[in-house]
Amino acid sequence: MIKHKLALAMTAAFVLAGIAQAQSARDYISIVGSSTVYPFTTAVAEQFGKSNANFKTPKVESTGTGGGFKLFCGGIGVQHPDISNASRAIKKSEIETCAKNGVTDIVEINIGFDGIVVASAKKNKPITLTIKDLWLALAKEVPDSTGKLATNTAKTWQDVNPALPANKIEVLGPPPTSGTRDAFVELVMDHGCKEFAAIKELEKADEKKAKTVCQTIREDGAFIEAGENDNLIVNKLVANPNALGIFGYSFLEENLDKIQGETINGVAPTFESIADGKYPVSRPLFVYVKKAHIGVIPGIKEFIAEFTSEKAVGDDGYLNRKGLIPLPTAKRKQVATDANGLKTLAP
Repeated sequence: MIKHKLALAMTAAFVLAGIAQAQSARDYISIVGSSTVYPFTTAVAEQFGKSNANFKTPKVESTGTGGGFKLFCGGIGVQHPDISNASRAIKKSEIETCAKNGVTDIVEINIGFDGIVVASAKKNKPITLTIKDLWLALAKEVPDSTGKLATNTAKTWQDVNPALPANKIEVLGPPPTSGTRDAFVELVMDHGCKEFAAIKELEKADEKKAKTVCQTIREDGAFIEAGENDNLIVNKLVANPNALGIFGYSFLEENLDKIQGETINGVAPTFESIADGKYPVSRPLFVYVKKAHIGVIPGIKEFIAEFTSEKAVGDDGYLNRKGLIPLPTAKRKQVATDANGLKTLAP
């Protein structure tokens, strides 16, 4: 009991020291995280800075979802960010890491939806892909002609599917720290592999190994990690007529003069198809707020109000014009109520 009380006292002292340091040393909101959410949060930060003379424009950095949570969960105080953008929900392991470092009260805000697109240069002839095609092209191990798992040797899209062009498989995508990569693995790789008997049999015998086979992306040059900078992928697509790129719908929306989204499972990546759930590769987007910093770092509560306002995330909001797919009206109102009420995640 004494040890427990001592630990609690030390934690409280750490938190208070961190907050005091934050109060005395930083007068702007620090935001890290997802490259996909970055343009939306940046737009809100700019609007917030223009509309609030009493507060500085928040500083927004693109570190990737995983990288953002590492920084966010590092602790309380000026040296740690206040908000983390995420293109997936926070993982249980990340919540546990946060808690170990004193970050226990976290406000989760679902800001809307995004689609993950597979895109090519505008000058190219579009190709029609399936989730199965993408898995066969990008998985490290795939079933061979006998149905047994073997190293993937497909060189062209035609090797994957005779109906596809004989273009070299060259896909530019995000690194493992990216929420876009996590979502692509979950929505494409995990689903594409389930169409094969060899995977179903392996799953019965060894579920963990089957999951690894489904999710492991090949490393022989067919998939190229292009970093967290989605604009760099866009530029590389324009320069390389064979390449495809993986990124969030908002970057497609911003670069329609240069690139086009490929159809997946018969559905093109459009605002409407993502909003109504027909497009198969879509996901929710989030921002996470450190409650302990509210009232200490100036402007966080007001920033939350701006981010959850109808003028920002509503059907005709300014984030809509940047490619964010709004939540349904009732859900949006509930999110705004919970966020502005500073409702925290269950421990």
